[in-house]
Amino acid sequence: MFEIKNLTKRYGTRKVLDNVSLSFKTGTITSLVGANGAGKSTLLSCMARLLKQDEGDVFFEGKNIKEFKNAEIAKRVASLRQNNTFSIRLTVRELVAFGRFPHSKGRLTKKDDEIIDRALDYMSMSHMKDKYIDQLSGGERQRVFIAMIVAQDTDHILLDEPLNNLDMKQSSSMMKILRNIVDETKKTIIIVIHDINCASCYSDEIVALKNGKLMIQATPEEFMKEEVIKEIFEVDCKIADVAGNKICVYHNCENCADDEGKVLHSHGCADCADKPL
Repeated sequence: MFEIKNLTKRYGTRKVLDNVSLSFKTGTITSLVGANGAGKSTLLSCMARLLKQDEGDVFFEGKNIKEFKNAEIAKRVASLRQNNTFSIRLTVRELVAFGRFPHSKGRLTKKDDEIIDRALDYMSMSHMKDKYIDQLSGGERQRVFIAMIVAQDTDHILLDEPLNNLDMKQSSSMMKILRNIVDETKKTIIIVIHDINCASCYSDEIVALKNGKLMIQATPEEFMKEEVIKEIFEVDCKIADVAGNKICVYHNCENCADDEGKVLHSHGCADCADKPL
């Protein structure tokens, strides 16, 4: 389990994280949400030891994460940055194989090969395994990077905006895959995500930051309320019940949803057309 205590990070004189304390439950998906600059990616980077905090501590399984050796933590925590690039030309399978490095140190065993193939199958990328990364679309590359993380086979996974470059169908598929990973293997996944409706539909908990401060840590049911969304994102919205999920309708006018959150029409309606969003 990750536990954050009084975490503060500054860029110059600006506090990007301001005395943040929280803990994450094991075997769950937790979504980190908030406006741009809220501190989401910085928090995740501190947890992954990609950034050094100015004050406070990050604990993993009761031990200060600073005390872990790199090889030890790499077998237990996998992390994916928001922007990932490689300067060398690799095939899909070669990139996914990097996920096994903490375990095999580059000497792949039969077990490693089986795990790599299973990760490719899991992400529906087996048919592309011999293609080069630079031949793929942005969405396909993102799926390959997730496959690499899956191949690392850690109990904890940290993902910074895993829906980058994914269209609607791919985003839904990705979130279903992450949900299945948690449900089937009891792994812990912590993700930075901008789509609060995806967070609502697939997360166990949602953590919201604003101006570097922790605003709320709650279940989707508790989080998806008009007053909460307005305080965090400073936008008017309606919350609708759709197929058992709470959905935020924020491209709306006052007539787009009734008082109970039932969507009356889309945001492209005639009533909305002549009103500023």
